[in-house]
Amino acid sequence: MNDARRWAALAVLLVAEAMNLLDTTIVQVAAPAVHAELGGAISFYTVGYTLPFALLLITGGRLGDLLGRRRVFQFGMAGFVLASALCAAATTPGFLLVFRALQGASAALVIPQTIGLISVLFDGSARARALGMIGPVMGLAAVSGPVLGGLLTDAWSWRSVFLVNIPLGLAVLAASGLLAEDRSAARPRLDLLGTGLVVVGAGLVVYSLLTRWNGFLVAAGAVVLAVFALQQRFRGGLIESSLFRGWGFPAGLLTSVLFFAVMTGLTQVVVLFLQLTQHADARTAGLSLLPWSCGLAVSSVVAGRWLVPRHGPRILFAGVGFLAAGITGIALGWPLPLPLAVAGTGTGLFTVPFFTAALALVRPSETGSAAGLLNAVQQLGGTIGVAVLTAVFLATDLTVACWTAVGLTVAAGLTAIGLTRGTREPSRAGV
Repeated sequence: MNDARRWAALAVLLVAEAMNLLDTTIVQVAAPAVHAELGGAISFYTVGYTLPFALLLITGGRLGDLLGRRRVFQFGMAGFVLASALCAAATTPGFLLVFRALQGASAALVIPQTIGLISVLFDGSARARALGMIGPVMGLAAVSGPVLGGLLTDAWSWRSVFLVNIPLGLAVLAASGLLAEDRSAARPRLDLLGTGLVVVGAGLVVYSLLTRWNGFLVAAGAVVLAVFALQQRFRGGLIESSLFRGWGFPAGLLTSVLFFAVMTGLTQVVVLFLQLTQHADARTAGLSLLPWSCGLAVSSVVAGRWLVPRHGPRILFAGVGFLAAGITGIALGWPLPLPLAVAGTGTGLFTVPFFTAALALVRPSETGSAAGLLNAVQQLGGTIGVAVLTAVFLATDLTVACWTAVGLTVAAGLTAIGLTRGTREPSRAGV
């Protein structure tokens, strides 16, 4: 394959990556308009996508290993386009939630394939350059998502935020022939029982958080998740048990849940505050998140190119501090652009060293499983954050929701100490 074809194939994969992030942020801004027309719980429209996406990511990666990454990528993108069209045509909140879940499940087939396919297309320094382009593309998606969601909703309708996926998805499908087929030589097995257990257990817990607190549902979900943990320990294949031999990587997973709960949940709360309390239109609400998005994009680049190579993973504590300071500013009633820019800067300073530190604790043979688990836990944290912080905001006000977010951020900083000082116990094989 010549260089022009390789870079064109990379563009296909990067567009697919960006579409996933766009579909989360763009709907956050449109959710109040959806609620005004269809009813239903506002947070369901975000969580209905992110929860199945998070819980099916690892299984989606395994399907690519078994059936071929290009084939699964194409199937997932086709499902994503179809689900987007169905979301745009939904006439009841129930139908929209079902179609959002189909979107999330389809994205879980697409996203795990991208890094593997990039690795097939490039090698050596070209591979590093190709993988390095994911960050800026995600930054651009973070900046444009809220703005595009606000503009489309205000100019036409909330349905247009789903329709925009259709031409993008069809273009990706049309160009997907540029991708080389690839699959794992190891042929890992699917763990359907483990997948079912984690979906049911997490679904019960998150459903209770989204609705009125139900202790029975939470207890039932916790029991199912405990069974899942035992099943993985003795018979499962969804999660590599060797990742939990030391305490560093588990601390990283907990840090990810806490930090990304704040990151995703806070942006949802700010949008709801502006539209429901300040009576701003969708366009204004979307534009108001620009300082956050720009701060995230710029600080990610700065951290990746200069700060982390020079200072190492401890830069993530600066990210935690900036995020906590920005949220505190919102709680104290400062004009939103400044604290949002500070919080967004903290998010960018955190993410680059966090993933570097977490993956440094795993062995080469565990990298794929660890990366998939980190991605899944990040999405699950965002789902929990939307559920918890939205519920707090709707029951109280913005100030209480922000102080709750500050508490979660401080907790993330404390668990991050375990990540940066973490160790790995030797395996039985001594590897």
